[in-house]
Amino acid sequence: MDLTITTLARRPELADAALLMPDAWPEFIQHDLVGRQYFGRIAAELPEYSLVATEPDGTVVARGFSVPFALTAVDVPRGELPDAGWDQVLLWAFADLRDGRVPDTVSAIEIAVAGDRRGRGISGRMLTAMRENAGRLGFGEVVAPVRPNAKHLEMRAPIEEYAYRTREDGLPHDPWLRVHVRAGGEIVGIAAESMRVTGSLEQWRKWTGLPFDEAGDVEVPGALTPVRCSVQRGYAVYVEPNVWVRHRV
Repeated sequence: MDLTITTLARRPELADAALLMPDAWPEFIQHDLVGRQYFGRIAAELPEYSLVATEPDGTVVARGFSVPFALTAVDVPRGELPDAGWDQVLLWAFADLRDGRVPDTVSAIEIAVAGDRRGRGISGRMLTAMRENAGRLGFGEVVAPVRPNAKHLEMRAPIEEYAYRTREDGLPHDPWLRVHVRAGGEIVGIAAESMRVTGSLEQWRKWTGLPFDEAGDVEVPGALTPVRCSVQRGYAVYVEPNVWVRHRV
């Protein structure tokens, strides 16, 4: 496809179209509290790390958001990629931005492709562009708390097994992990608590259309693991695991 990929720093007028572009996130994921607080701020406050892809007629067909943060700085007790994955790097990135701390690492946050443009290799091109953009900004690596896009089909499979499962050709079993590895990424760990969504049973019924009337694990379409339901306490909790992938730039 004939695409132009650029940053929102260069094309700020595309920010609204990028943010309003339909994506594939399940409804309940939109209620991760960290994401609700910070995701919408990336385009406005970190436009150099916000990519947008347009077709020749100007239609926005993909976005790619990343954030810079300090992983190895001596004045912060970090050093390792966090178990809290996606949520944690967002918290670190905006804390560092507020405190004026110099970042040394870039984390991917999202690559989303418009529904009718999926399956055309755009996500891989956006991943390449994100790596190149990080290099242009002076970084040596991009890390990614990857949401394996076929894990929902094996909801009860342990993420530690699923993440490292391979095909006969040695590439990952999961399609999105496969894109990352083909692009030169290395699977380096598990972010077991990358996202967390907590809500009342009434909220979960609204988000999913399911009854949530029995205690225990509930399999929700689009979830990577079951949602734990407590009827007695009137709420349910979803903890999503992701897979850490490191890309050298």
